Amino acid sequence: MFCFQCEQTAKGEGCTKIGICGKQPDVAALQDLLIYAAKGISQVAIEGAKVNVGDPAVNQFTCEAIFSTLTNVDFDPDRFVDMINEAVKQRDGLKAKVQAAGGYVAFAEGPATFAPATDRTGMVAQGEKVGIKSDPNVNPDILSLRELIVYGIKGLAAYADHARMLGQEDEKVYAYIYEAMAATLDNSLGVDDYVGLALKCGEVNLRAMELLDAGNTGTYGHPVPTAVPLGAKKGKAILVSGHDLKDIEAILKQTEGKGIDVYTHGEMLPCHGYPELKKYNHFYGHYGTAWQNQAKEFAAFPGAIVMTTNCIQKPKASYQENIFTTGLVGWPGVTHIADKDFTPAINRTLELPGFAEDIPGKEVMVGFARNAVLGVAPTIIEAVKNKSIRHFFLVGGCDGAKPGRDYFTEFVEKVPEDGVVLTLACGKFRFFDKDLGNIGDIPRLLDVGQCNDAYSAIQIVVALAGAFECGVNDLPLSIVLSWYEQKACVILLSLLHLGIKDIRLGPTLPAFISPNVLDVLVKNFNLMPISTPDEDLKAILG
Repeated sequence: MFCFQCEQTAKGEGCTKIGICGKQPDVAALQDLLIYAAKGISQVAIEGAKVNVGDPAVNQFTCEAIFSTLTNVDFDPDRFVDMINEAVKQRDGLKAKVQAAGGYVAFAEGPATFAPATDRTGMVAQGEKVGIKSDPNVNPDILSLRELIVYGIKGLAAYADHARMLGQEDEKVYAYIYEAMAATLDNSLGVDDYVGLALKCGEVNLRAMELLDAGNTGTYGHPVPTAVPLGAKKGKAILVSGHDLKDIEAILKQTEGKGIDVYTHGEMLPCHGYPELKKYNHFYGHYGTAWQNQAKEFAAFPGAIVMTTNCIQKPKASYQENIFTTGLVGWPGVTHIADKDFTPAINRTLELPGFAEDIPGKEVMVGFARNAVLGVAPTIIEAVKNKSIRHFFLVGGCDGAKPGRDYFTEFVEKVPEDGVVLTLACGKFRFFDKDLGNIGDIPRLLDVGQCNDAYSAIQIVVALAGAFECGVNDLPLSIVLSWYEQKACVILLSLLHLGIKDIRLGPTLPAFISPNVLDVLVKNFNLMPISTPDEDLKAILG
């Protein structure tokens, strides 16, 4: 196997024996084969568009297939076998429609024609032949850009899939995915072509995040500032981790009146700010963080745990019977709920002891999405003008297990008292409970939301630039990003598409970025690695 799509990849170079994330070599090969199959679907879909032939079911499946290969989503080899077979079925069904409309389908070879093996072992062997390092003759810079595009599309597919589940779609998103996936097979394209496709991925992702934002706020209302307890209440409890608002809504509805309190974990924390979710009286508080102590947190939690979107870490055998996954998420040995009927998780919750007594804890604030922040924009603008606020720091992104992430905690702690920190995504769990105080009525730590709420953060930044009649790069604003997986990659591409410069990235730079591609990013955007909190703050503030 060879995989270097996430930040914790072995030796900062690539996992070759087993994924640091827990991914087994057979799963890695099957994921490579599924991506290969998705490229074949893309080739056919492009020809279909030329004769006005498309299929919403193919669009949905393609996003789900690509999404399922994102780090820590699905590690069940049998499910990948099913998806690979389904990919070929979808491809051939679309091909027949394109042919009937007079379109081109005479592909001689490659992913548009390949036939999957009849068993898992055979598919693994096929996947090993089409992986990242399958063609040793590819120029390393071309390979780097192709993988950057694929990883960007993995994040894009995740956001597009979430948006679709809330009734929000745009054909332009699917068209780009097909265009770019097929382009990674085109040996006639050069560095400039692929750089353009990578930046276009960022542009299209802005649209996907806009759709998801519309789905979330249109369904659950705009988030409002809300205090969330970090303690626990005596009684039965169920814990929901991940990102999917529709899943937590279903769990809240299905647990109503059953004497069960619902807690969030990880990226579900911002759910407490949505009016249509916070109305449930048994939606109590937040338990745990995202990465640092997850194994201990899950082992100690006295109820069932439902994991949506990302598994984060492989559930240990000692508590696997208490873990339930939903959507695309899967691990061998863990119960999967495919139909949104959470009865198995609820029944397991009722069997478990729950919290024996109230456990006091501090509170944290959530709900500072764009509507909440821009609602007090005049106050913020006046605070900048009278120098009460000197600088804004957007510190966000992914959390992870590898050493070096304490940088972000220390950085936030050392931000001067006239600085305001905006944060989002699971990286905030390094410092989300820090009491930074206020500047006037403005909290110095503002939780904008989940990783997909980067759209909200961007809208805040653009609005402030408009208010000050300057460009985004001229604002007293610095962006410090932690990254782990592919949603962070596509958000970075969105920021670069907007022309935002001077972004600091860490804990390390992506292994899939070749030196020459990095040089392009540095020259055009002054993208830079983090150093130390003291050095970076001195460079930012002078």
